[in-house]
Amino acid sequence: MSLLNYVHVVGRETGELSNKQLLIEATHVTNVSIRLAKQCIWAYFLLLIFEGALRKWVLPGLATPLILIRDPLALWLVVSVWQQGLLPLNRYIVGTTCVGVISIFTATLLGHGNLPVALFGARILLIHFPLMFVIGRIFSRDDVLKIGKIAVLIAIPMAVLIAFQFYSPQSAWINRGIGGDIGGAGFSGAMGYFRPSGTFSFTNGSASYFCFVAPFILFFWIDGKSINKLILICATIALLIAIPLSISRTLLFQVVISLLFLVIAISRNPWYLWRMLFAIMSGVVVLVILGQMSFFNTAADVFTNRYESANEVEGGIEGVFLDRFLGGLLGALTGASDLPFWGFGLGMGTNVGSVLLSGTKTFLISEGEWGRVVGELGPLLGLCILYLRVELTIKITIACYRKMLHYDFLPWMLLSFGLLIIAQGGWAQPTALGYFTMIGGLIMASLRRSSSSAV
Repeated sequence: MSLLNYVHVVGRETGELSNKQLLIEATHVTNVSIRLAKQCIWAYFLLLIFEGALRKWVLPGLATPLILIRDPLALWLVVSVWQQGLLPLNRYIVGTTCVGVISIFTATLLGHGNLPVALFGARILLIHFPLMFVIGRIFSRDDVLKIGKIAVLIAIPMAVLIAFQFYSPQSAWINRGIGGDIGGAGFSGAMGYFRPSGTFSFTNGSASYFCFVAPFILFFWIDGKSINKLILICATIALLIAIPLSISRTLLFQVVISLLFLVIAISRNPWYLWRMLFAIMSGVVVLVILGQMSFFNTAADVFTNRYESANEVEGGIEGVFLDRFLGGLLGALTGASDLPFWGFGLGMGTNVGSVLLSGTKTFLISEGEWGRVVGELGPLLGLCILYLRVELTIKITIACYRKMLHYDFLPWMLLSFGLLIIAQGGWAQPTALGYFTMIGGLIMASLRRSSSSAV
C-alpha cells in the first residue's frame, strides 16, 4: 500500500478526517516525501563528485566500503518512491529487474560461483538503473537547472584542483590515491605528466565531470538569464583549461559533440546566433590570453603529444572513434555466439568483481561496455539489456529532438552527453555508473511539461 493510500484508509477508518482534510493531509505527505527524495538525490549527486575525496583524503581507512557509499541512498530512493506510488513501472525497469534477479542465480550456479560478486553486479540493474527513472519522476525542470548551476560553479575550483595535481608530483598529498596510497591517483599521460583525478577516485571521474558540465555551460550561454554571467565566464575558462590538463581525448571529443548539438539547436532560430558568436569570440580571446601563459602551453603540449601518440597506436581518428565511442559494439554482437549461454557471471566484468575473483584490477571479460554486458550475462540476457538500452536511448532522443523543435534546448543539450552514455556508457566502474544514472535522470526530468513537483 502506498503512503497516500494509507493516509486515506486510516483517516476513513478512524472517522477523524473529512474528505477535504484527507486531501490536505495526503498532499502534505506527498510534498514532504518529494522534498526528502529530492534532498537524497542531491546527496547522491554530491557524493558522486566527492566520494573520491572521502576515499583519498578524508577517510582513507574506509576507502573500500566507501565505494558503496551511494548504494544505500539509491536503494532507499527506489524503494520509498515506489512504495509511495510515485514510480510507475515500465518495461525498462521490469526488464532489467528480471534480468538482474535471474542473473544472480545463473552467476552463482553456472558462472563464476561467487555470490558477493554477483550481488555487486546485480546492484547496477536492481538499484542504479531504476534510480534514473526516480530522478526523472521526482525532479522538475527547475531542479535540473539548479543541478546545472551548482555543477558549473564547482567546475571552477575543480579546474584549479586538477591544475595543481597536474603540476605536482604523484607523491604529493594532493595526488594521494585510494586509501591514502602514496603512489598517487594519477594515470599515465604523456611526457612524464599524469592525468589528474580531481576529487574523484580515478582519472575518468574528472574528465567525465567536465563532460557533464559542458552541455550546461553551452546551454547557459544561449539561455542568457539562468545564471550569473561572471560565474559562467569563469566556468567556461575552467572548461577550456581542463581539456589539456585532463589529457583526456574523451573530454575533447565530448565538448566537440556538445558544440555540434548547439549548432543544430541555434540553427532553428538565428536570433540565438548572436549570443553564440559572442561566446565564441570570447572563447577565442581567452585562448589567446591563455596561450601566452606557460602553464597552459605545457599542458597543451602534453595533451597534443598524448593525442598524436594514442592515435597512431589506435589507427588514427577513425580507430579512436570506433573503439571508444562505439565501445566495441560489433565485436560484442559477433562474439556472442562463442560465449556460454548464461555468460561468465554477473559482476565478473566490473572493477570490484575482477579484484575479488583474480586479486587484481583487470578486464576479465571486456573493456568495452557491450562486450562486458554480453560476456557477463550471455547472449540471451545480455542482448536483452542492450536492446532495452538502445530502445530507451532512441525514445529519449526523439523526445529531446521534439523539444528542440519547440525551442526548448535544455533536454537537447543534455542529450549531447547522455546519448552515448545511456546507450553504451560504462557500468563497471562506480563513478561512470553514477554519471549514467544522473544524466539519464536529468534528461527525463527536463522533458517534463511542468516545472512543478511530481504528484
